[in-house]
Amino acid sequence: MNIALIAHDKKKDDMMRFATAYKGSLSSHNLFATGTTGQRIMDETGLQVHRFQSGPLGGDQEIGAMIANNKMDMVLFFRDPLTAQPHEPDVTALLRLCDVYAVPLATNMGTAEMLIKGLDRGDLAWRSVANGDKGE
Repeated sequence: MNIALIAHDKKKDDMMRFATAYKGSLSSHNLFATGTTGQRIMDETGLQVHRFQSGPLGGDQEIGAMIANNKMDMVLFFRDPLTAQPHEPDVTALLRLCDVYAVPLATNMGTAEMLIKGLDRGDLAWRSVANGDKGE
């Protein structure tokens, strides 16, 4: 699966803890990240990550383009809800694209853990439901 990893500045340490804790799970997938987050994940975990620009320089939009082209399967975006972001319209657009294209999205560590644990179990029923399969 293609998984995007994004974290606002005040949430980067949380993302590093998450990536370290779930390194084994993440290592079997294609990882994509915005600039600084991706570099830190590579430095701290040794995981291979395709890095885009930083969020404010268009990285959120690059990941959004992958979503719109059906090339992203999951987004883990640790957002800082208490700090205004200069690129907030880009953030909002990325979240909207996840909703439009039924891409699983976690905006905090608790939800990200649930998604990764479901992925590890092979519990991918959301994909068939999102594509209109009624499971019949």
